[in-house]
Amino acid sequence: MENVTVFDSPGKGRGLKASKEFWAGDVIFSEPSFAAVVFDSLAERICHSCFRRQDKLQRCGQCKFSHYCDRTCQRAGWAEHKQECAAIKNYGKVPNENIRLVARIMWRFDKEGGVVSDTQLTTLDQLEDHIEDMQEDELKEFKVDVHNFLDYWPRNSKQHTTEVISHVFGLINCNGFTVSDQRGLQAVGVGLFPNLCLINHDCWPNCTVILNHGKIELRSLGKIVEGEELTVSYVDFLNVSEERQRMLKTQYFFDCTCQHCKERIKDDLKMGGREQDDVKPSNEQVKESTDYCFQELDKMEQARLKGDYHEVVKICTQCIEKTEPVLADTHIYLLRMWSTLSEVQAYLQHFEDAAEYARKMVEGYMKLYHPNNPTLGMAAMRAGVTHWQAGLIEVAHGMVCKAYAILMITHGPTHPITKDLESMRVQTEMELRMFKQNEYVYHSMREAALKNRPMTMMHEPKSVEEGIKNLFHRRK
Repeated sequence: MENVTVFDSPGKGRGLKASKEFWAGDVIFSEPSFAAVVFDSLAERICHSCFRRQDKLQRCGQCKFSHYCDRTCQRAGWAEHKQECAAIKNYGKVPNENIRLVARIMWRFDKEGGVVSDTQLTTLDQLEDHIEDMQEDELKEFKVDVHNFLDYWPRNSKQHTTEVISHVFGLINCNGFTVSDQRGLQAVGVGLFPNLCLINHDCWPNCTVILNHGKIELRSLGKIVEGEELTVSYVDFLNVSEERQRMLKTQYFFDCTCQHCKERIKDDLKMGGREQDDVKPSNEQVKESTDYCFQELDKMEQARLKGDYHEVVKICTQCIEKTEPVLADTHIYLLRMWSTLSEVQAYLQHFEDAAEYARKMVEGYMKLYHPNNPTLGMAAMRAGVTHWQAGLIEVAHGMVCKAYAILMITHGPTHPITKDLESMRVQTEMELRMFKQNEYVYHSMREAALKNRPMTMMHEPKSVEEGIKNLFHRRK
């Protein structure tokens, strides 16, 4: 951890600053979790040791709850699972993910103490739990978890006071980091990373965090000078300043005073009207279209939850036809409509329509996000795939190259998704050369290649909120 220094950040408490100069893509530090667990909803589909998604997993023969890729993963995870396994058997049921994570933290704390390596910069006792800031309804649910934990915690394990247990629950409530699957495409669990907890928020940060081969990596998004504070964004920038501030206050208990919030930078783009031939729609027209779009987003989400994707297409298409002439191509509600419609149309194999909306989405994102934002990189990758599926190889190759350039910085060359993108880049480059030489031959060979489906969208369409994840896990 020679690359960073702990310091008192004015108005924020402790923070981290750079001990030397960094450039875009540099790994400032990496950190394994203090403890981590798989989400309740994915317990049977994700390995509880390596967090990989597998079609067939082996179940623990004792507790019947934990699942593993094979005996190698089961042996690797036994040190963490041993006490958990016996506790689940004795308890007679499986507690929720928060209780399981707190228990794993406490067992490791009892065995190794609050500092488990020379690179850990803070103890668990020094981290903020923000229990006193919780709302009444949240505090009530919090107390239920603590009560259930006391029932679950084995009598033969070291006993702790309610204050100590509550402190750890508070830590994961505001500092639990979402753990992704091996390809970085889906949040599958939650863990506690003590050093990461020291990094303060900025809506326009100079760093990003990615999970790579079981460790989180703090990576620089651009040049960082020696002595500069290191920041990440706890919430997605694709919200107006007021909404970001509300989310940060509600979820993380602080008032954001970053430049982008104070000056409401890009809010006008996110909620503005479309200018055509120097003519702008009136404020009333923009408000009417914004309100209509907001209502239709809720209807669309309900249809998506039911799996009625043709209804999703109908709602999105009608909304876009009505609001696209009025709202700016950076309007966040319109962007969400384009994003959802693109994903659903790709799932329904209407690839040309999917490609059109994916392109619009990426063009809007480019005007709003930091040029090295990982969300922009993933959106460009998706757009590259849908354009390839539609047979639009020139745009596909350009999108894939753009995504690859961003993810080389945000994810690094060894991350599985970057390796996939490199394969896509090589393939689309080869196909583009073939296309320019002879379009007829290219399309004939492409039809044959489609049978093997080397590039596919992997999941059913997600909700808007799931597709744009917060940095830290918050229990709903």
